[in-house]
Amino acid sequence: MDAATDSTRPATSAQASSPNPRDERGSDPYRQPGGSILLAATPIGDVRDASPRVVEALQGADIIAAEDTRRALALASRLGIKLGGRLIALHDHNEAEKAAGIVEAAQGGARVVFVSDAGMPTVSDPGFRLARAAIDAGVPLSVLPGPSAPLVALALSGLPSDRFAFEGFLPRKDGEATRYLEGLATDPHTLIFFESPRRAAATLTRMAEVFGADRPAALCRELTKDYEEVRRGTLGELAEGADDILGEVTIVVAGYERSARAEDHVGAVLALAAEGMRLKDAAAEVAAATGARKNDLYKAALAAK
Repeated sequence: MDAATDSTRPATSAQASSPNPRDERGSDPYRQPGGSILLAATPIGDVRDASPRVVEALQGADIIAAEDTRRALALASRLGIKLGGRLIALHDHNEAEKAAGIVEAAQGGARVVFVSDAGMPTVSDPGFRLARAAIDAGVPLSVLPGPSAPLVALALSGLPSDRFAFEGFLPRKDGEATRYLEGLATDPHTLIFFESPRRAAATLTRMAEVFGADRPAALCRELTKDYEEVRRGTLGELAEGADDILGEVTIVVAGYERSARAEDHVGAVLALAAEGMRLKDAAAEVAAATGARKNDLYKAALAAK
């Protein structure tokens, strides 16, 4: 679930009657082709982040499929528009059965727009099954891009963004959540998670235990809203102060960095040697896993014996 839309800053009348969008030719108004499906990103906080193309698509669609029809109507009200077509619910519990009917409607010429509660459909939100069904049926599928909490949080975190992985919500059961994190402990990518405010402190504590309390991270809440807040520090520091967290939460964690210092890995070499492995072979294995130089590991292990 991308961060929920709950802006306290409604659109002005000028914004509500948005300017005429232009297509790639720069002259004609934007229009959705008949017989197509659009996945439309909606604001995650500030309603003014809705693009002119999204506004016009919502006004002109024959069918608006929405994760929550009440939220879709509330969004239209904040935008100062009326939804142009039939509004139907499409959520996690019925997407598998309803996707085929929506695709069939598009095959009959309908203009279909799908919106999740907030942010980009399919990103921890419904929409994947609909997209897959459209692709399989050869129905034109496109995206109206826009706000997405994972990317906003990544940009705000100050952590490396050249390689990252979105992990969504952790499993609910404690044991499963711990095992899931253990599988990511040596992942070099910056990791992005969603979490509920009531579980944020426990999740940060678990991350500190599995990833290490010194791992850099950022906790982002209420993104794009009036009370947006970003806390940066180590996992240990963030866990200590997370009991008061309110609102939608996105956690960004730095990827694992292999230490190249031989001194940091002598214990691993000696442990392998104690199990019967030749010291040189143990040094080679630890070097491959950590990036430390094999000769440095061997010499450090010899000195420590």
